Amino acid sequence: MISDFTSILSTYGLQLLIGEFPHGSLGGLALTLILAVTGLVCAFPLAVLCGIARTSSIRWIAAPAAMLVHTVRGLPVLMLIFWAYFIVPLLTGKSISGTTTLICALIAYETAFLGEVIKAGIQAIPKGQVEASRSLGMSYFKTMREIVLPQAMFNMIPSILNQLISLIKNTSLAYIISVNELTYAAYQVNAQLLTKPFQVYFLLALIYFAICYALSSLVGVAERRIKNKRQFRSA
Repeated sequence: MISDFTSILSTYGLQLLIGEFPHGSLGGLALTLILAVTGLVCAFPLAVLCGIARTSSIRWIAAPAAMLVHTVRGLPVLMLIFWAYFIVPLLTGKSISGTTTLICALIAYETAFLGEVIKAGIQAIPKGQVEASRSLGMSYFKTMREIVLPQAMFNMIPSILNQLISLIKNTSLAYIISVNELTYAAYQVNAQLLTKPFQVYFLLALIYFAICYALSSLVGVAERRIKNKRQFRSA
């Protein structure tokens, strides 16, 4: 059994890691990480706007944001991928690649989920700080930019990393539209071997576990540092 794993890694390790690159398109684990990070980075500014809108006291601002969040959070990621696959070309009038389709779906997904994280981070800031800044003549936007958001973002670092872990796992659904990320690369390896599906998909599970466990450990480190900083401030 161990020899099977060793043989698969020695023969197809690069395919699982980087796909056909540099002789073809980038794929495998490298593309999985790029897709997840791109989805998170592109969704972040939209999520900030969504989170701020969700905390607004103005109904016509808060209501559409709430509708967006509850709609997207109530749908499976696979459904978002299918919608992006068919709707984005209709809206743009151009065909798009599977990679672009997946990124659009991940941005929609992450905007809703990260928006709720940012909403919670904003609401966790003591109201006294907001009231004090407003009493000093600071506008709502200046208070949000200079007082609330910097503290909220710092406190949300563990939650943002958790969202990255979730995105990494959700990229596996891209094999449905033939995006050559890690799961699709493993599918191709299995199609070439035919007789060792358990070994191939066990290696796939180990790779996902290793990446997500490393990020989970980083979340733990971030949480401890934030806790220590809070204790230092309160001392």
